[in-house]
Amino acid sequence: MGRLSGKAAIITGAASGMGRATAELFAQEGAAVAVTDHNAELGTEVVRQIESAGGRARFWQLDVTREADVHRVVDEVADTFGALDILVNSAGVIGVDKPTHEVTEEEWDHLFAVDVKGVFLSTKHVVPHMINRGKGSIVNFSSIHGLVGNDRFTPYHVAKGAVTMQTKQDAATYGKHNIRVNSVHPSTVLTPMVEEIAANFGGLPEYEKMMTVNQSLQRLGRPLDVAYAVLFLASDEADWVTGVNLPIDGGYTAR
Repeated sequence: MGRLSGKAAIITGAASGMGRATAELFAQEGAAVAVTDHNAELGTEVVRQIESAGGRARFWQLDVTREADVHRVVDEVADTFGALDILVNSAGVIGVDKPTHEVTEEEWDHLFAVDVKGVFLSTKHVVPHMINRGKGSIVNFSSIHGLVGNDRFTPYHVAKGAVTMQTKQDAATYGKHNIRVNSVHPSTVLTPMVEEIAANFGGLPEYEKMMTVNQSLQRLGRPLDVAYAVLFLASDEADWVTGVNLPIDGGYTAR
């Protein structure tokens, strides 16, 4: 029996990277998985891969910045699977690499609409289903830079700080309904986006060396490194764990 057998999960941003790895792992562990993403082509391929491996999944195209879209998709997922046990808020963008005084209002608003408002809207519309269920687990994707600062990608880091605080606030609020809320905080993970950045940098070995110099474990993360942490937090194995901001960072924040 899988670690998520009998559970239904909705995962935003599940068409690629860490969201995809999480969706595939959840399906392997017995969950019925709602793969949601704005990219229908990639999302449909994730479902095809899950089903070919014997798992259960269905794709919903979703814009997490639009409340009506989120509300509709959440209700459809609950109707299709008969319940909603797990929400993973993985959808996110990195935005512009600018300091505060150079960021435009439009750049700021676009990033916050996905990275912060998306978490808010998905949580808002999933929680009533979990309250009716009498239990639930929410896992939010933040970042090490939702815990510590640096001088790069300021809007992204501020947004991830907001996700960190929403995790704690929702954990404090919904515990009385037996709903657990936790967040994961990856360092640099070898997603397709990072692979492209590394290629433009001059190759993966040099990029990895630069990005891991402040880590205890000097390799880039892999999507499955993060997915396994999400699996633990989502599962009943973490039944007494809530309000945790868990670094998955090769020891970056320990130094």
